[in-house]
Amino acid sequence: MSPDGPTGPPPTPGPVARWWLGARPRTLPAAVVPVVVGTAAAHAKHIIGFGPGWKTYSPLTIGPSSLSIHGLKVDPWWCALGALVVALAIQIGTNYANDYSDGIRGTDDARVGPLRLTASGLASPGAVKRAAFLAFGVAAVVGLGLAWATSWWVLLVGAACLLAGWFYTGGPRPYGYVGLGEVFVFVFFGLVATVGTFYVQSLCLNVWQVWVAAAMVGLLATALLLANNLRDIATDRQSGKRTLAVRVGRRAGGCCYVTCIGSPFVAVAIWALLAVTGAVHCPWPWALFLPLLAVPLAVAPARSALGDAEGRLLLPVLAATGRLQLVFGALLAVALWATLPPTIVFG
Repeated sequence: MSPDGPTGPPPTPGPVARWWLGARPRTLPAAVVPVVVGTAAAHAKHIIGFGPGWKTYSPLTIGPSSLSIHGLKVDPWWCALGALVVALAIQIGTNYANDYSDGIRGTDDARVGPLRLTASGLASPGAVKRAAFLAFGVAAVVGLGLAWATSWWVLLVGAACLLAGWFYTGGPRPYGYVGLGEVFVFVFFGLVATVGTFYVQSLCLNVWQVWVAAAMVGLLATALLLANNLRDIATDRQSGKRTLAVRVGRRAGGCCYVTCIGSPFVAVAIWALLAVTGAVHCPWPWALFLPLLAVPLAVAPARSALGDAEGRLLLPVLAATGRLQLVFGALLAVALWATLPPTIVFG
């Protein structure tokens, strides 16, 4: 039996399939979950604003049935869809940019993970680079529309996201090669994506529950990257890619992974207990226990991360982490929608 299967190497994917695999579909929950959570929080709120240009928001939707922007009516649900497109485009663009940069550096020459377009020769480096720029371009165009409909400050945040996506493994000194990739994921696919989604539908940033939820989302997204880097410790070390997992080693890296998937459960349990005891105001406090239903999905990947498995044996951890992130995110979204109390915003 060969390493690739009982009958030899796997078949070469077709023209469409190879680009889909190159987009790394198992990582896409990192883009979807923060938008779902941010949107659920936005459409749960009943916010009344006082001050210049005050608006009254209905109890079931964040914002009126449509916002008046530049004399036009903008439905907040279109902002939610735009945020989803931006998040997915940045995630896919970052994946293609990573494929291109790692491929031309030779980092992916000896892989134990899923297919990479550049290293495998299934696509030229130039084509992969153009695909990355195309995805970033889609994010930029849709982001421009969101900025026009909400605030031009959104452009600065969007530009930072695009630059962070490219320089993760691109440029002369990629920060992903010095162990800072997890910081990027936590900030941009946790805090920025979740709070940003909430903002473009609510024009509000001062709801602490959304920031707490964003941190939970960011930790699970960080776990997704750690699952990938734990698998690639040996090959990354050979190629000089000093990820966090390479720096701290297999055992400590596994502990970091378990901390990232365990902390959101601890945080939501504390939040729920505070709500049930009345320490935190919450209309439906028991709903905050919903995300704890995802605990069973964390058991298997946590065991693998804390065990001795290496390389290809860690492949299932990435898929399991993606499932955990999706289920936890969906349950957290329901909990937020059911429990966020009314808020009054001045200004």
